[in-house]
Amino acid sequence: MSIGNIKSKKLIRRNDFIWQFNEEPHKKRRRDILNAHPEIKQLFGHEWKSKYICLFLLVLPQIWLSYVTQDLSWPKYLFICYVFGATITQSLFLAIHELSHNLFFQTPRYNRYFECIANLPIVIPYASTFRQYHLEHHINQGTDEIDTDIPSYLEAKMIQGSFMKFIWVCFQILAYAIRPMFIKPQPFTKYHLINWITQITFDIYILYFYGYKPIFYFLFCIIISSGIHPTAGHFISEHYVFTNLSETQETYSYYGPLNFVTWNVGYHNEHHDFIMIPWSRLAQVKKIAPEFYENLAVCDSWIGCIYNYIFRDDISPYSRIKRPSIEKNN
Repeated sequence: MSIGNIKSKKLIRRNDFIWQFNEEPHKKRRRDILNAHPEIKQLFGHEWKSKYICLFLLVLPQIWLSYVTQDLSWPKYLFICYVFGATITQSLFLAIHELSHNLFFQTPRYNRYFECIANLPIVIPYASTFRQYHLEHHINQGTDEIDTDIPSYLEAKMIQGSFMKFIWVCFQILAYAIRPMFIKPQPFTKYHLINWITQITFDIYILYFYGYKPIFYFLFCIIISSGIHPTAGHFISEHYVFTNLSETQETYSYYGPLNFVTWNVGYHNEHHDFIMIPWSRLAQVKKIAPEFYENLAVCDSWIGCIYNYIFRDDISPYSRIKRPSIEKNN
């Protein structure tokens, strides 16, 4: 089954999220898979190659591009930003995602230090904050007022119709950055301080020696990479519910070629089932335990997901599964 390019035959207009009262699906599937295939535990652990890939293929090339593109004509500049810069930026976002799960280094604090390096071309010090909210997303997937991956009610009410959904897609990174601070503020830790000091020092250095153009390049690539860009489709494909396929499935995997530049984040059911398995070994989960994944709906096109999110009337910010918060009820 595929959610990439399906035309809706039935329009379902929503004024609330999809509420469920059962346990999120990954805990049970993890238990069942480990009972059937205990050898999957051999896949657990960090990937030693990740730090070299991140530093030499992402961080340093992106900094270099920010310098050499300063005097290009606008057509060439836009081409470089869209094809290379935005792709690298999205890959850096997902490298920080891997680091948040301690999958670059065996020693947890080394992951915290290195995420500051991966954060450098993103300009805004967000890596440490992302980790806190992202782990909450895994532990309390879909839980009201805890899982900040889900749009707020204000967003859902405002972002209706194709035009507003298009605007939201173009600037969704701003929603992801601002939303958590209002829904569930987190404490400021020493790792936040390290992240901020490292990032601000880098930004000041770039501004002082090279001017504003490299900073503009970094920010421009952020906006492109999280908007109308093929790799940004994972934001929608991962957890938005496509009701013509399933009213209950809340996580979708994508097995296409864009995984090559996004740390296999498309293997999203596999990732949520086993957050301790790095990108390089996620595909093996499906190979070892195919019976647990072959009947799940999948996404065959991230571009198709963006298109369908914008133009299908039955998909909106409300197309997410929510669970009542125990904290709130108590």
